[in-house]
Amino acid sequence: MKYMLLMQFSAAGTDFPSIDTWTPDEVRAHIAFMGEVNDKLTAAGEWVDAQGLGGPQQARIVRAGEGGTPVVTDGPFAETKEFLAGFWIVDCDSPQRAVELAAYISTAPGPGGRPLNMPIEVHPVMSAPTEEL
Repeated sequence: MKYMLLMQFSAAGTDFPSIDTWTPDEVRAHIAFMGEVNDKLTAAGEWVDAQGLGGPQQARIVRAGEGGTPVVTDGPFAETKEFLAGFWIVDCDSPQRAVELAAYISTAPGPGGRPLNMPIEVHPVMSAPTEEL
C-alpha cells in the first residue's frame, strides 16, 4: 500500500525558530538527515518519491474561472501559521509501518541538533477502482 507522508510546519505548534535563522551547519545536518531517510527507504524498497517544497511565499492557489481560465491568487497567505514543507510517498506493508516512518522523519534535527518533532501527516494513497466497478 502506498502512503503519502506530509511534513507540516506549524508556527503555532513548534518551539524552534524558522529555518532561515539556523546556522549553515544546522541546515546541512537537517538536509543530511533527509538524505539518510531517503537512502534507508530506498534500501528497504519503500521509497517512491520525496520532495521538499518552496515556502508559502512561493505558493499559489488556483481555481477555475469563467470557461476554465485559471484564477491565480497568492497563498497560503502571510498570516497562515501552517504550511506544507515537504512530502514522501512510500510503499510499505502496513499502516503501522507508515506511522513508524512518519515518527522517524519527525525526529529530523533542528537548532542545536535537537529533534524537531514536526507533525507528519500519514495519508493512504488511493488506487484506481477495480474493473468490476
